[in-house]
Amino acid sequence: MLNRLQRNSQLGIIVLLGLTTVLTLAIFAVYRALQGQWAAASIDFGIAVLIGGPVLYAMRTGKTIGPGMLLCTTNSLGCAVACYVIGPASLPWVYLVLMTNFFIAGPRQALVFNLLLTLTLLFLPHMFGLPIDRMSAAVVAALVTLFAYLFALQVSSDHRVLEDMASLDVLTGLPNRRMMEQALEEAVALQRIGKRSHGLLIADIDHFKEVNDSYGHAAGDAAIADLGAILKFEMRKHDQVFRFGGEEFVMLLDVDTPEDLRAASERLRQAVRNGLRGPAGRITVSLGGAMAGEEERWQEWFSLADEALYRAKNNGRDSSVIAGLATPADEQPTQSAPEHVP
Repeated sequence: MLNRLQRNSQLGIIVLLGLTTVLTLAIFAVYRALQGQWAAASIDFGIAVLIGGPVLYAMRTGKTIGPGMLLCTTNSLGCAVACYVIGPASLPWVYLVLMTNFFIAGPRQALVFNLLLTLTLLFLPHMFGLPIDRMSAAVVAALVTLFAYLFALQVSSDHRVLEDMASLDVLTGLPNRRMMEQALEEAVALQRIGKRSHGLLIADIDHFKEVNDSYGHAAGDAAIADLGAILKFEMRKHDQVFRFGGEEFVMLLDVDTPEDLRAASERLRQAVRNGLRGPAGRITVSLGGAMAGEEERWQEWFSLADEALYRAKNNGRDSSVIAGLATPADEQPTQSAPEHVP
């Protein structure tokens, strides 16, 4: 659970704010019950229960959008009810809700909730003694909402930038190994429950070390970037391509049979052969592939494709091998040794 909270910052915020709010409201509910303020105690307890439900759901499922919207609704509605029943003593909670709504939901959704809560607050009877008090509350609520909205937009923008930096390869712009591992885990899970079949291909540039050694790393980087562009162009609607590292690329293809995977690998091999050029001329790739089977972990599936890639390299490069399918080299009859005639 701790690892999930560390990986998903939005989930961590929802859980932290939610549990803190539940604990705080529970303490106030007990205090007000001891003071005989049963209506206020009931409101505090009810809000705590309503907040605890979405928080527990988020903790169990890892989802944040639905629980975040429910928490915003509960916070805003509960705050309005508390102001109606308790009166001006609940006003500090309003400003806290106006700010925290932006942490548990999207900026635009939180803005709508805040506007509704502020309008409700201003029209509550007996909430403000003088018109200047109502005006002051409106101005403070507007400023809190404005500053929180701008801050939330900046945080959201920074988060997207960091996500791109953590998930995209700088040289090719393709998803990196981190994204590949997530995609393969999902593919294995779908295969296990029989929802979709996937094929895995690993492509490796042939004689890449010679390109680097003879023409420099700039030429090698150019070859990698061009190969990434070719593979991305050749991907179909539900196919994905990743930069695995070095001169290796991984493709997750939506195919049903090993034969379909072999046809796709040959199509990709030919596209690279016809389109990828370096300082010395044509650059080719070798490909190894495997269909998802009964593997429990994506690493096992990846190993099958990696072994097929090794066979493709041994077959002279510029070739493709699919695990479980014979290659032309395998199908050639072997010559038996001549019999020894005494």
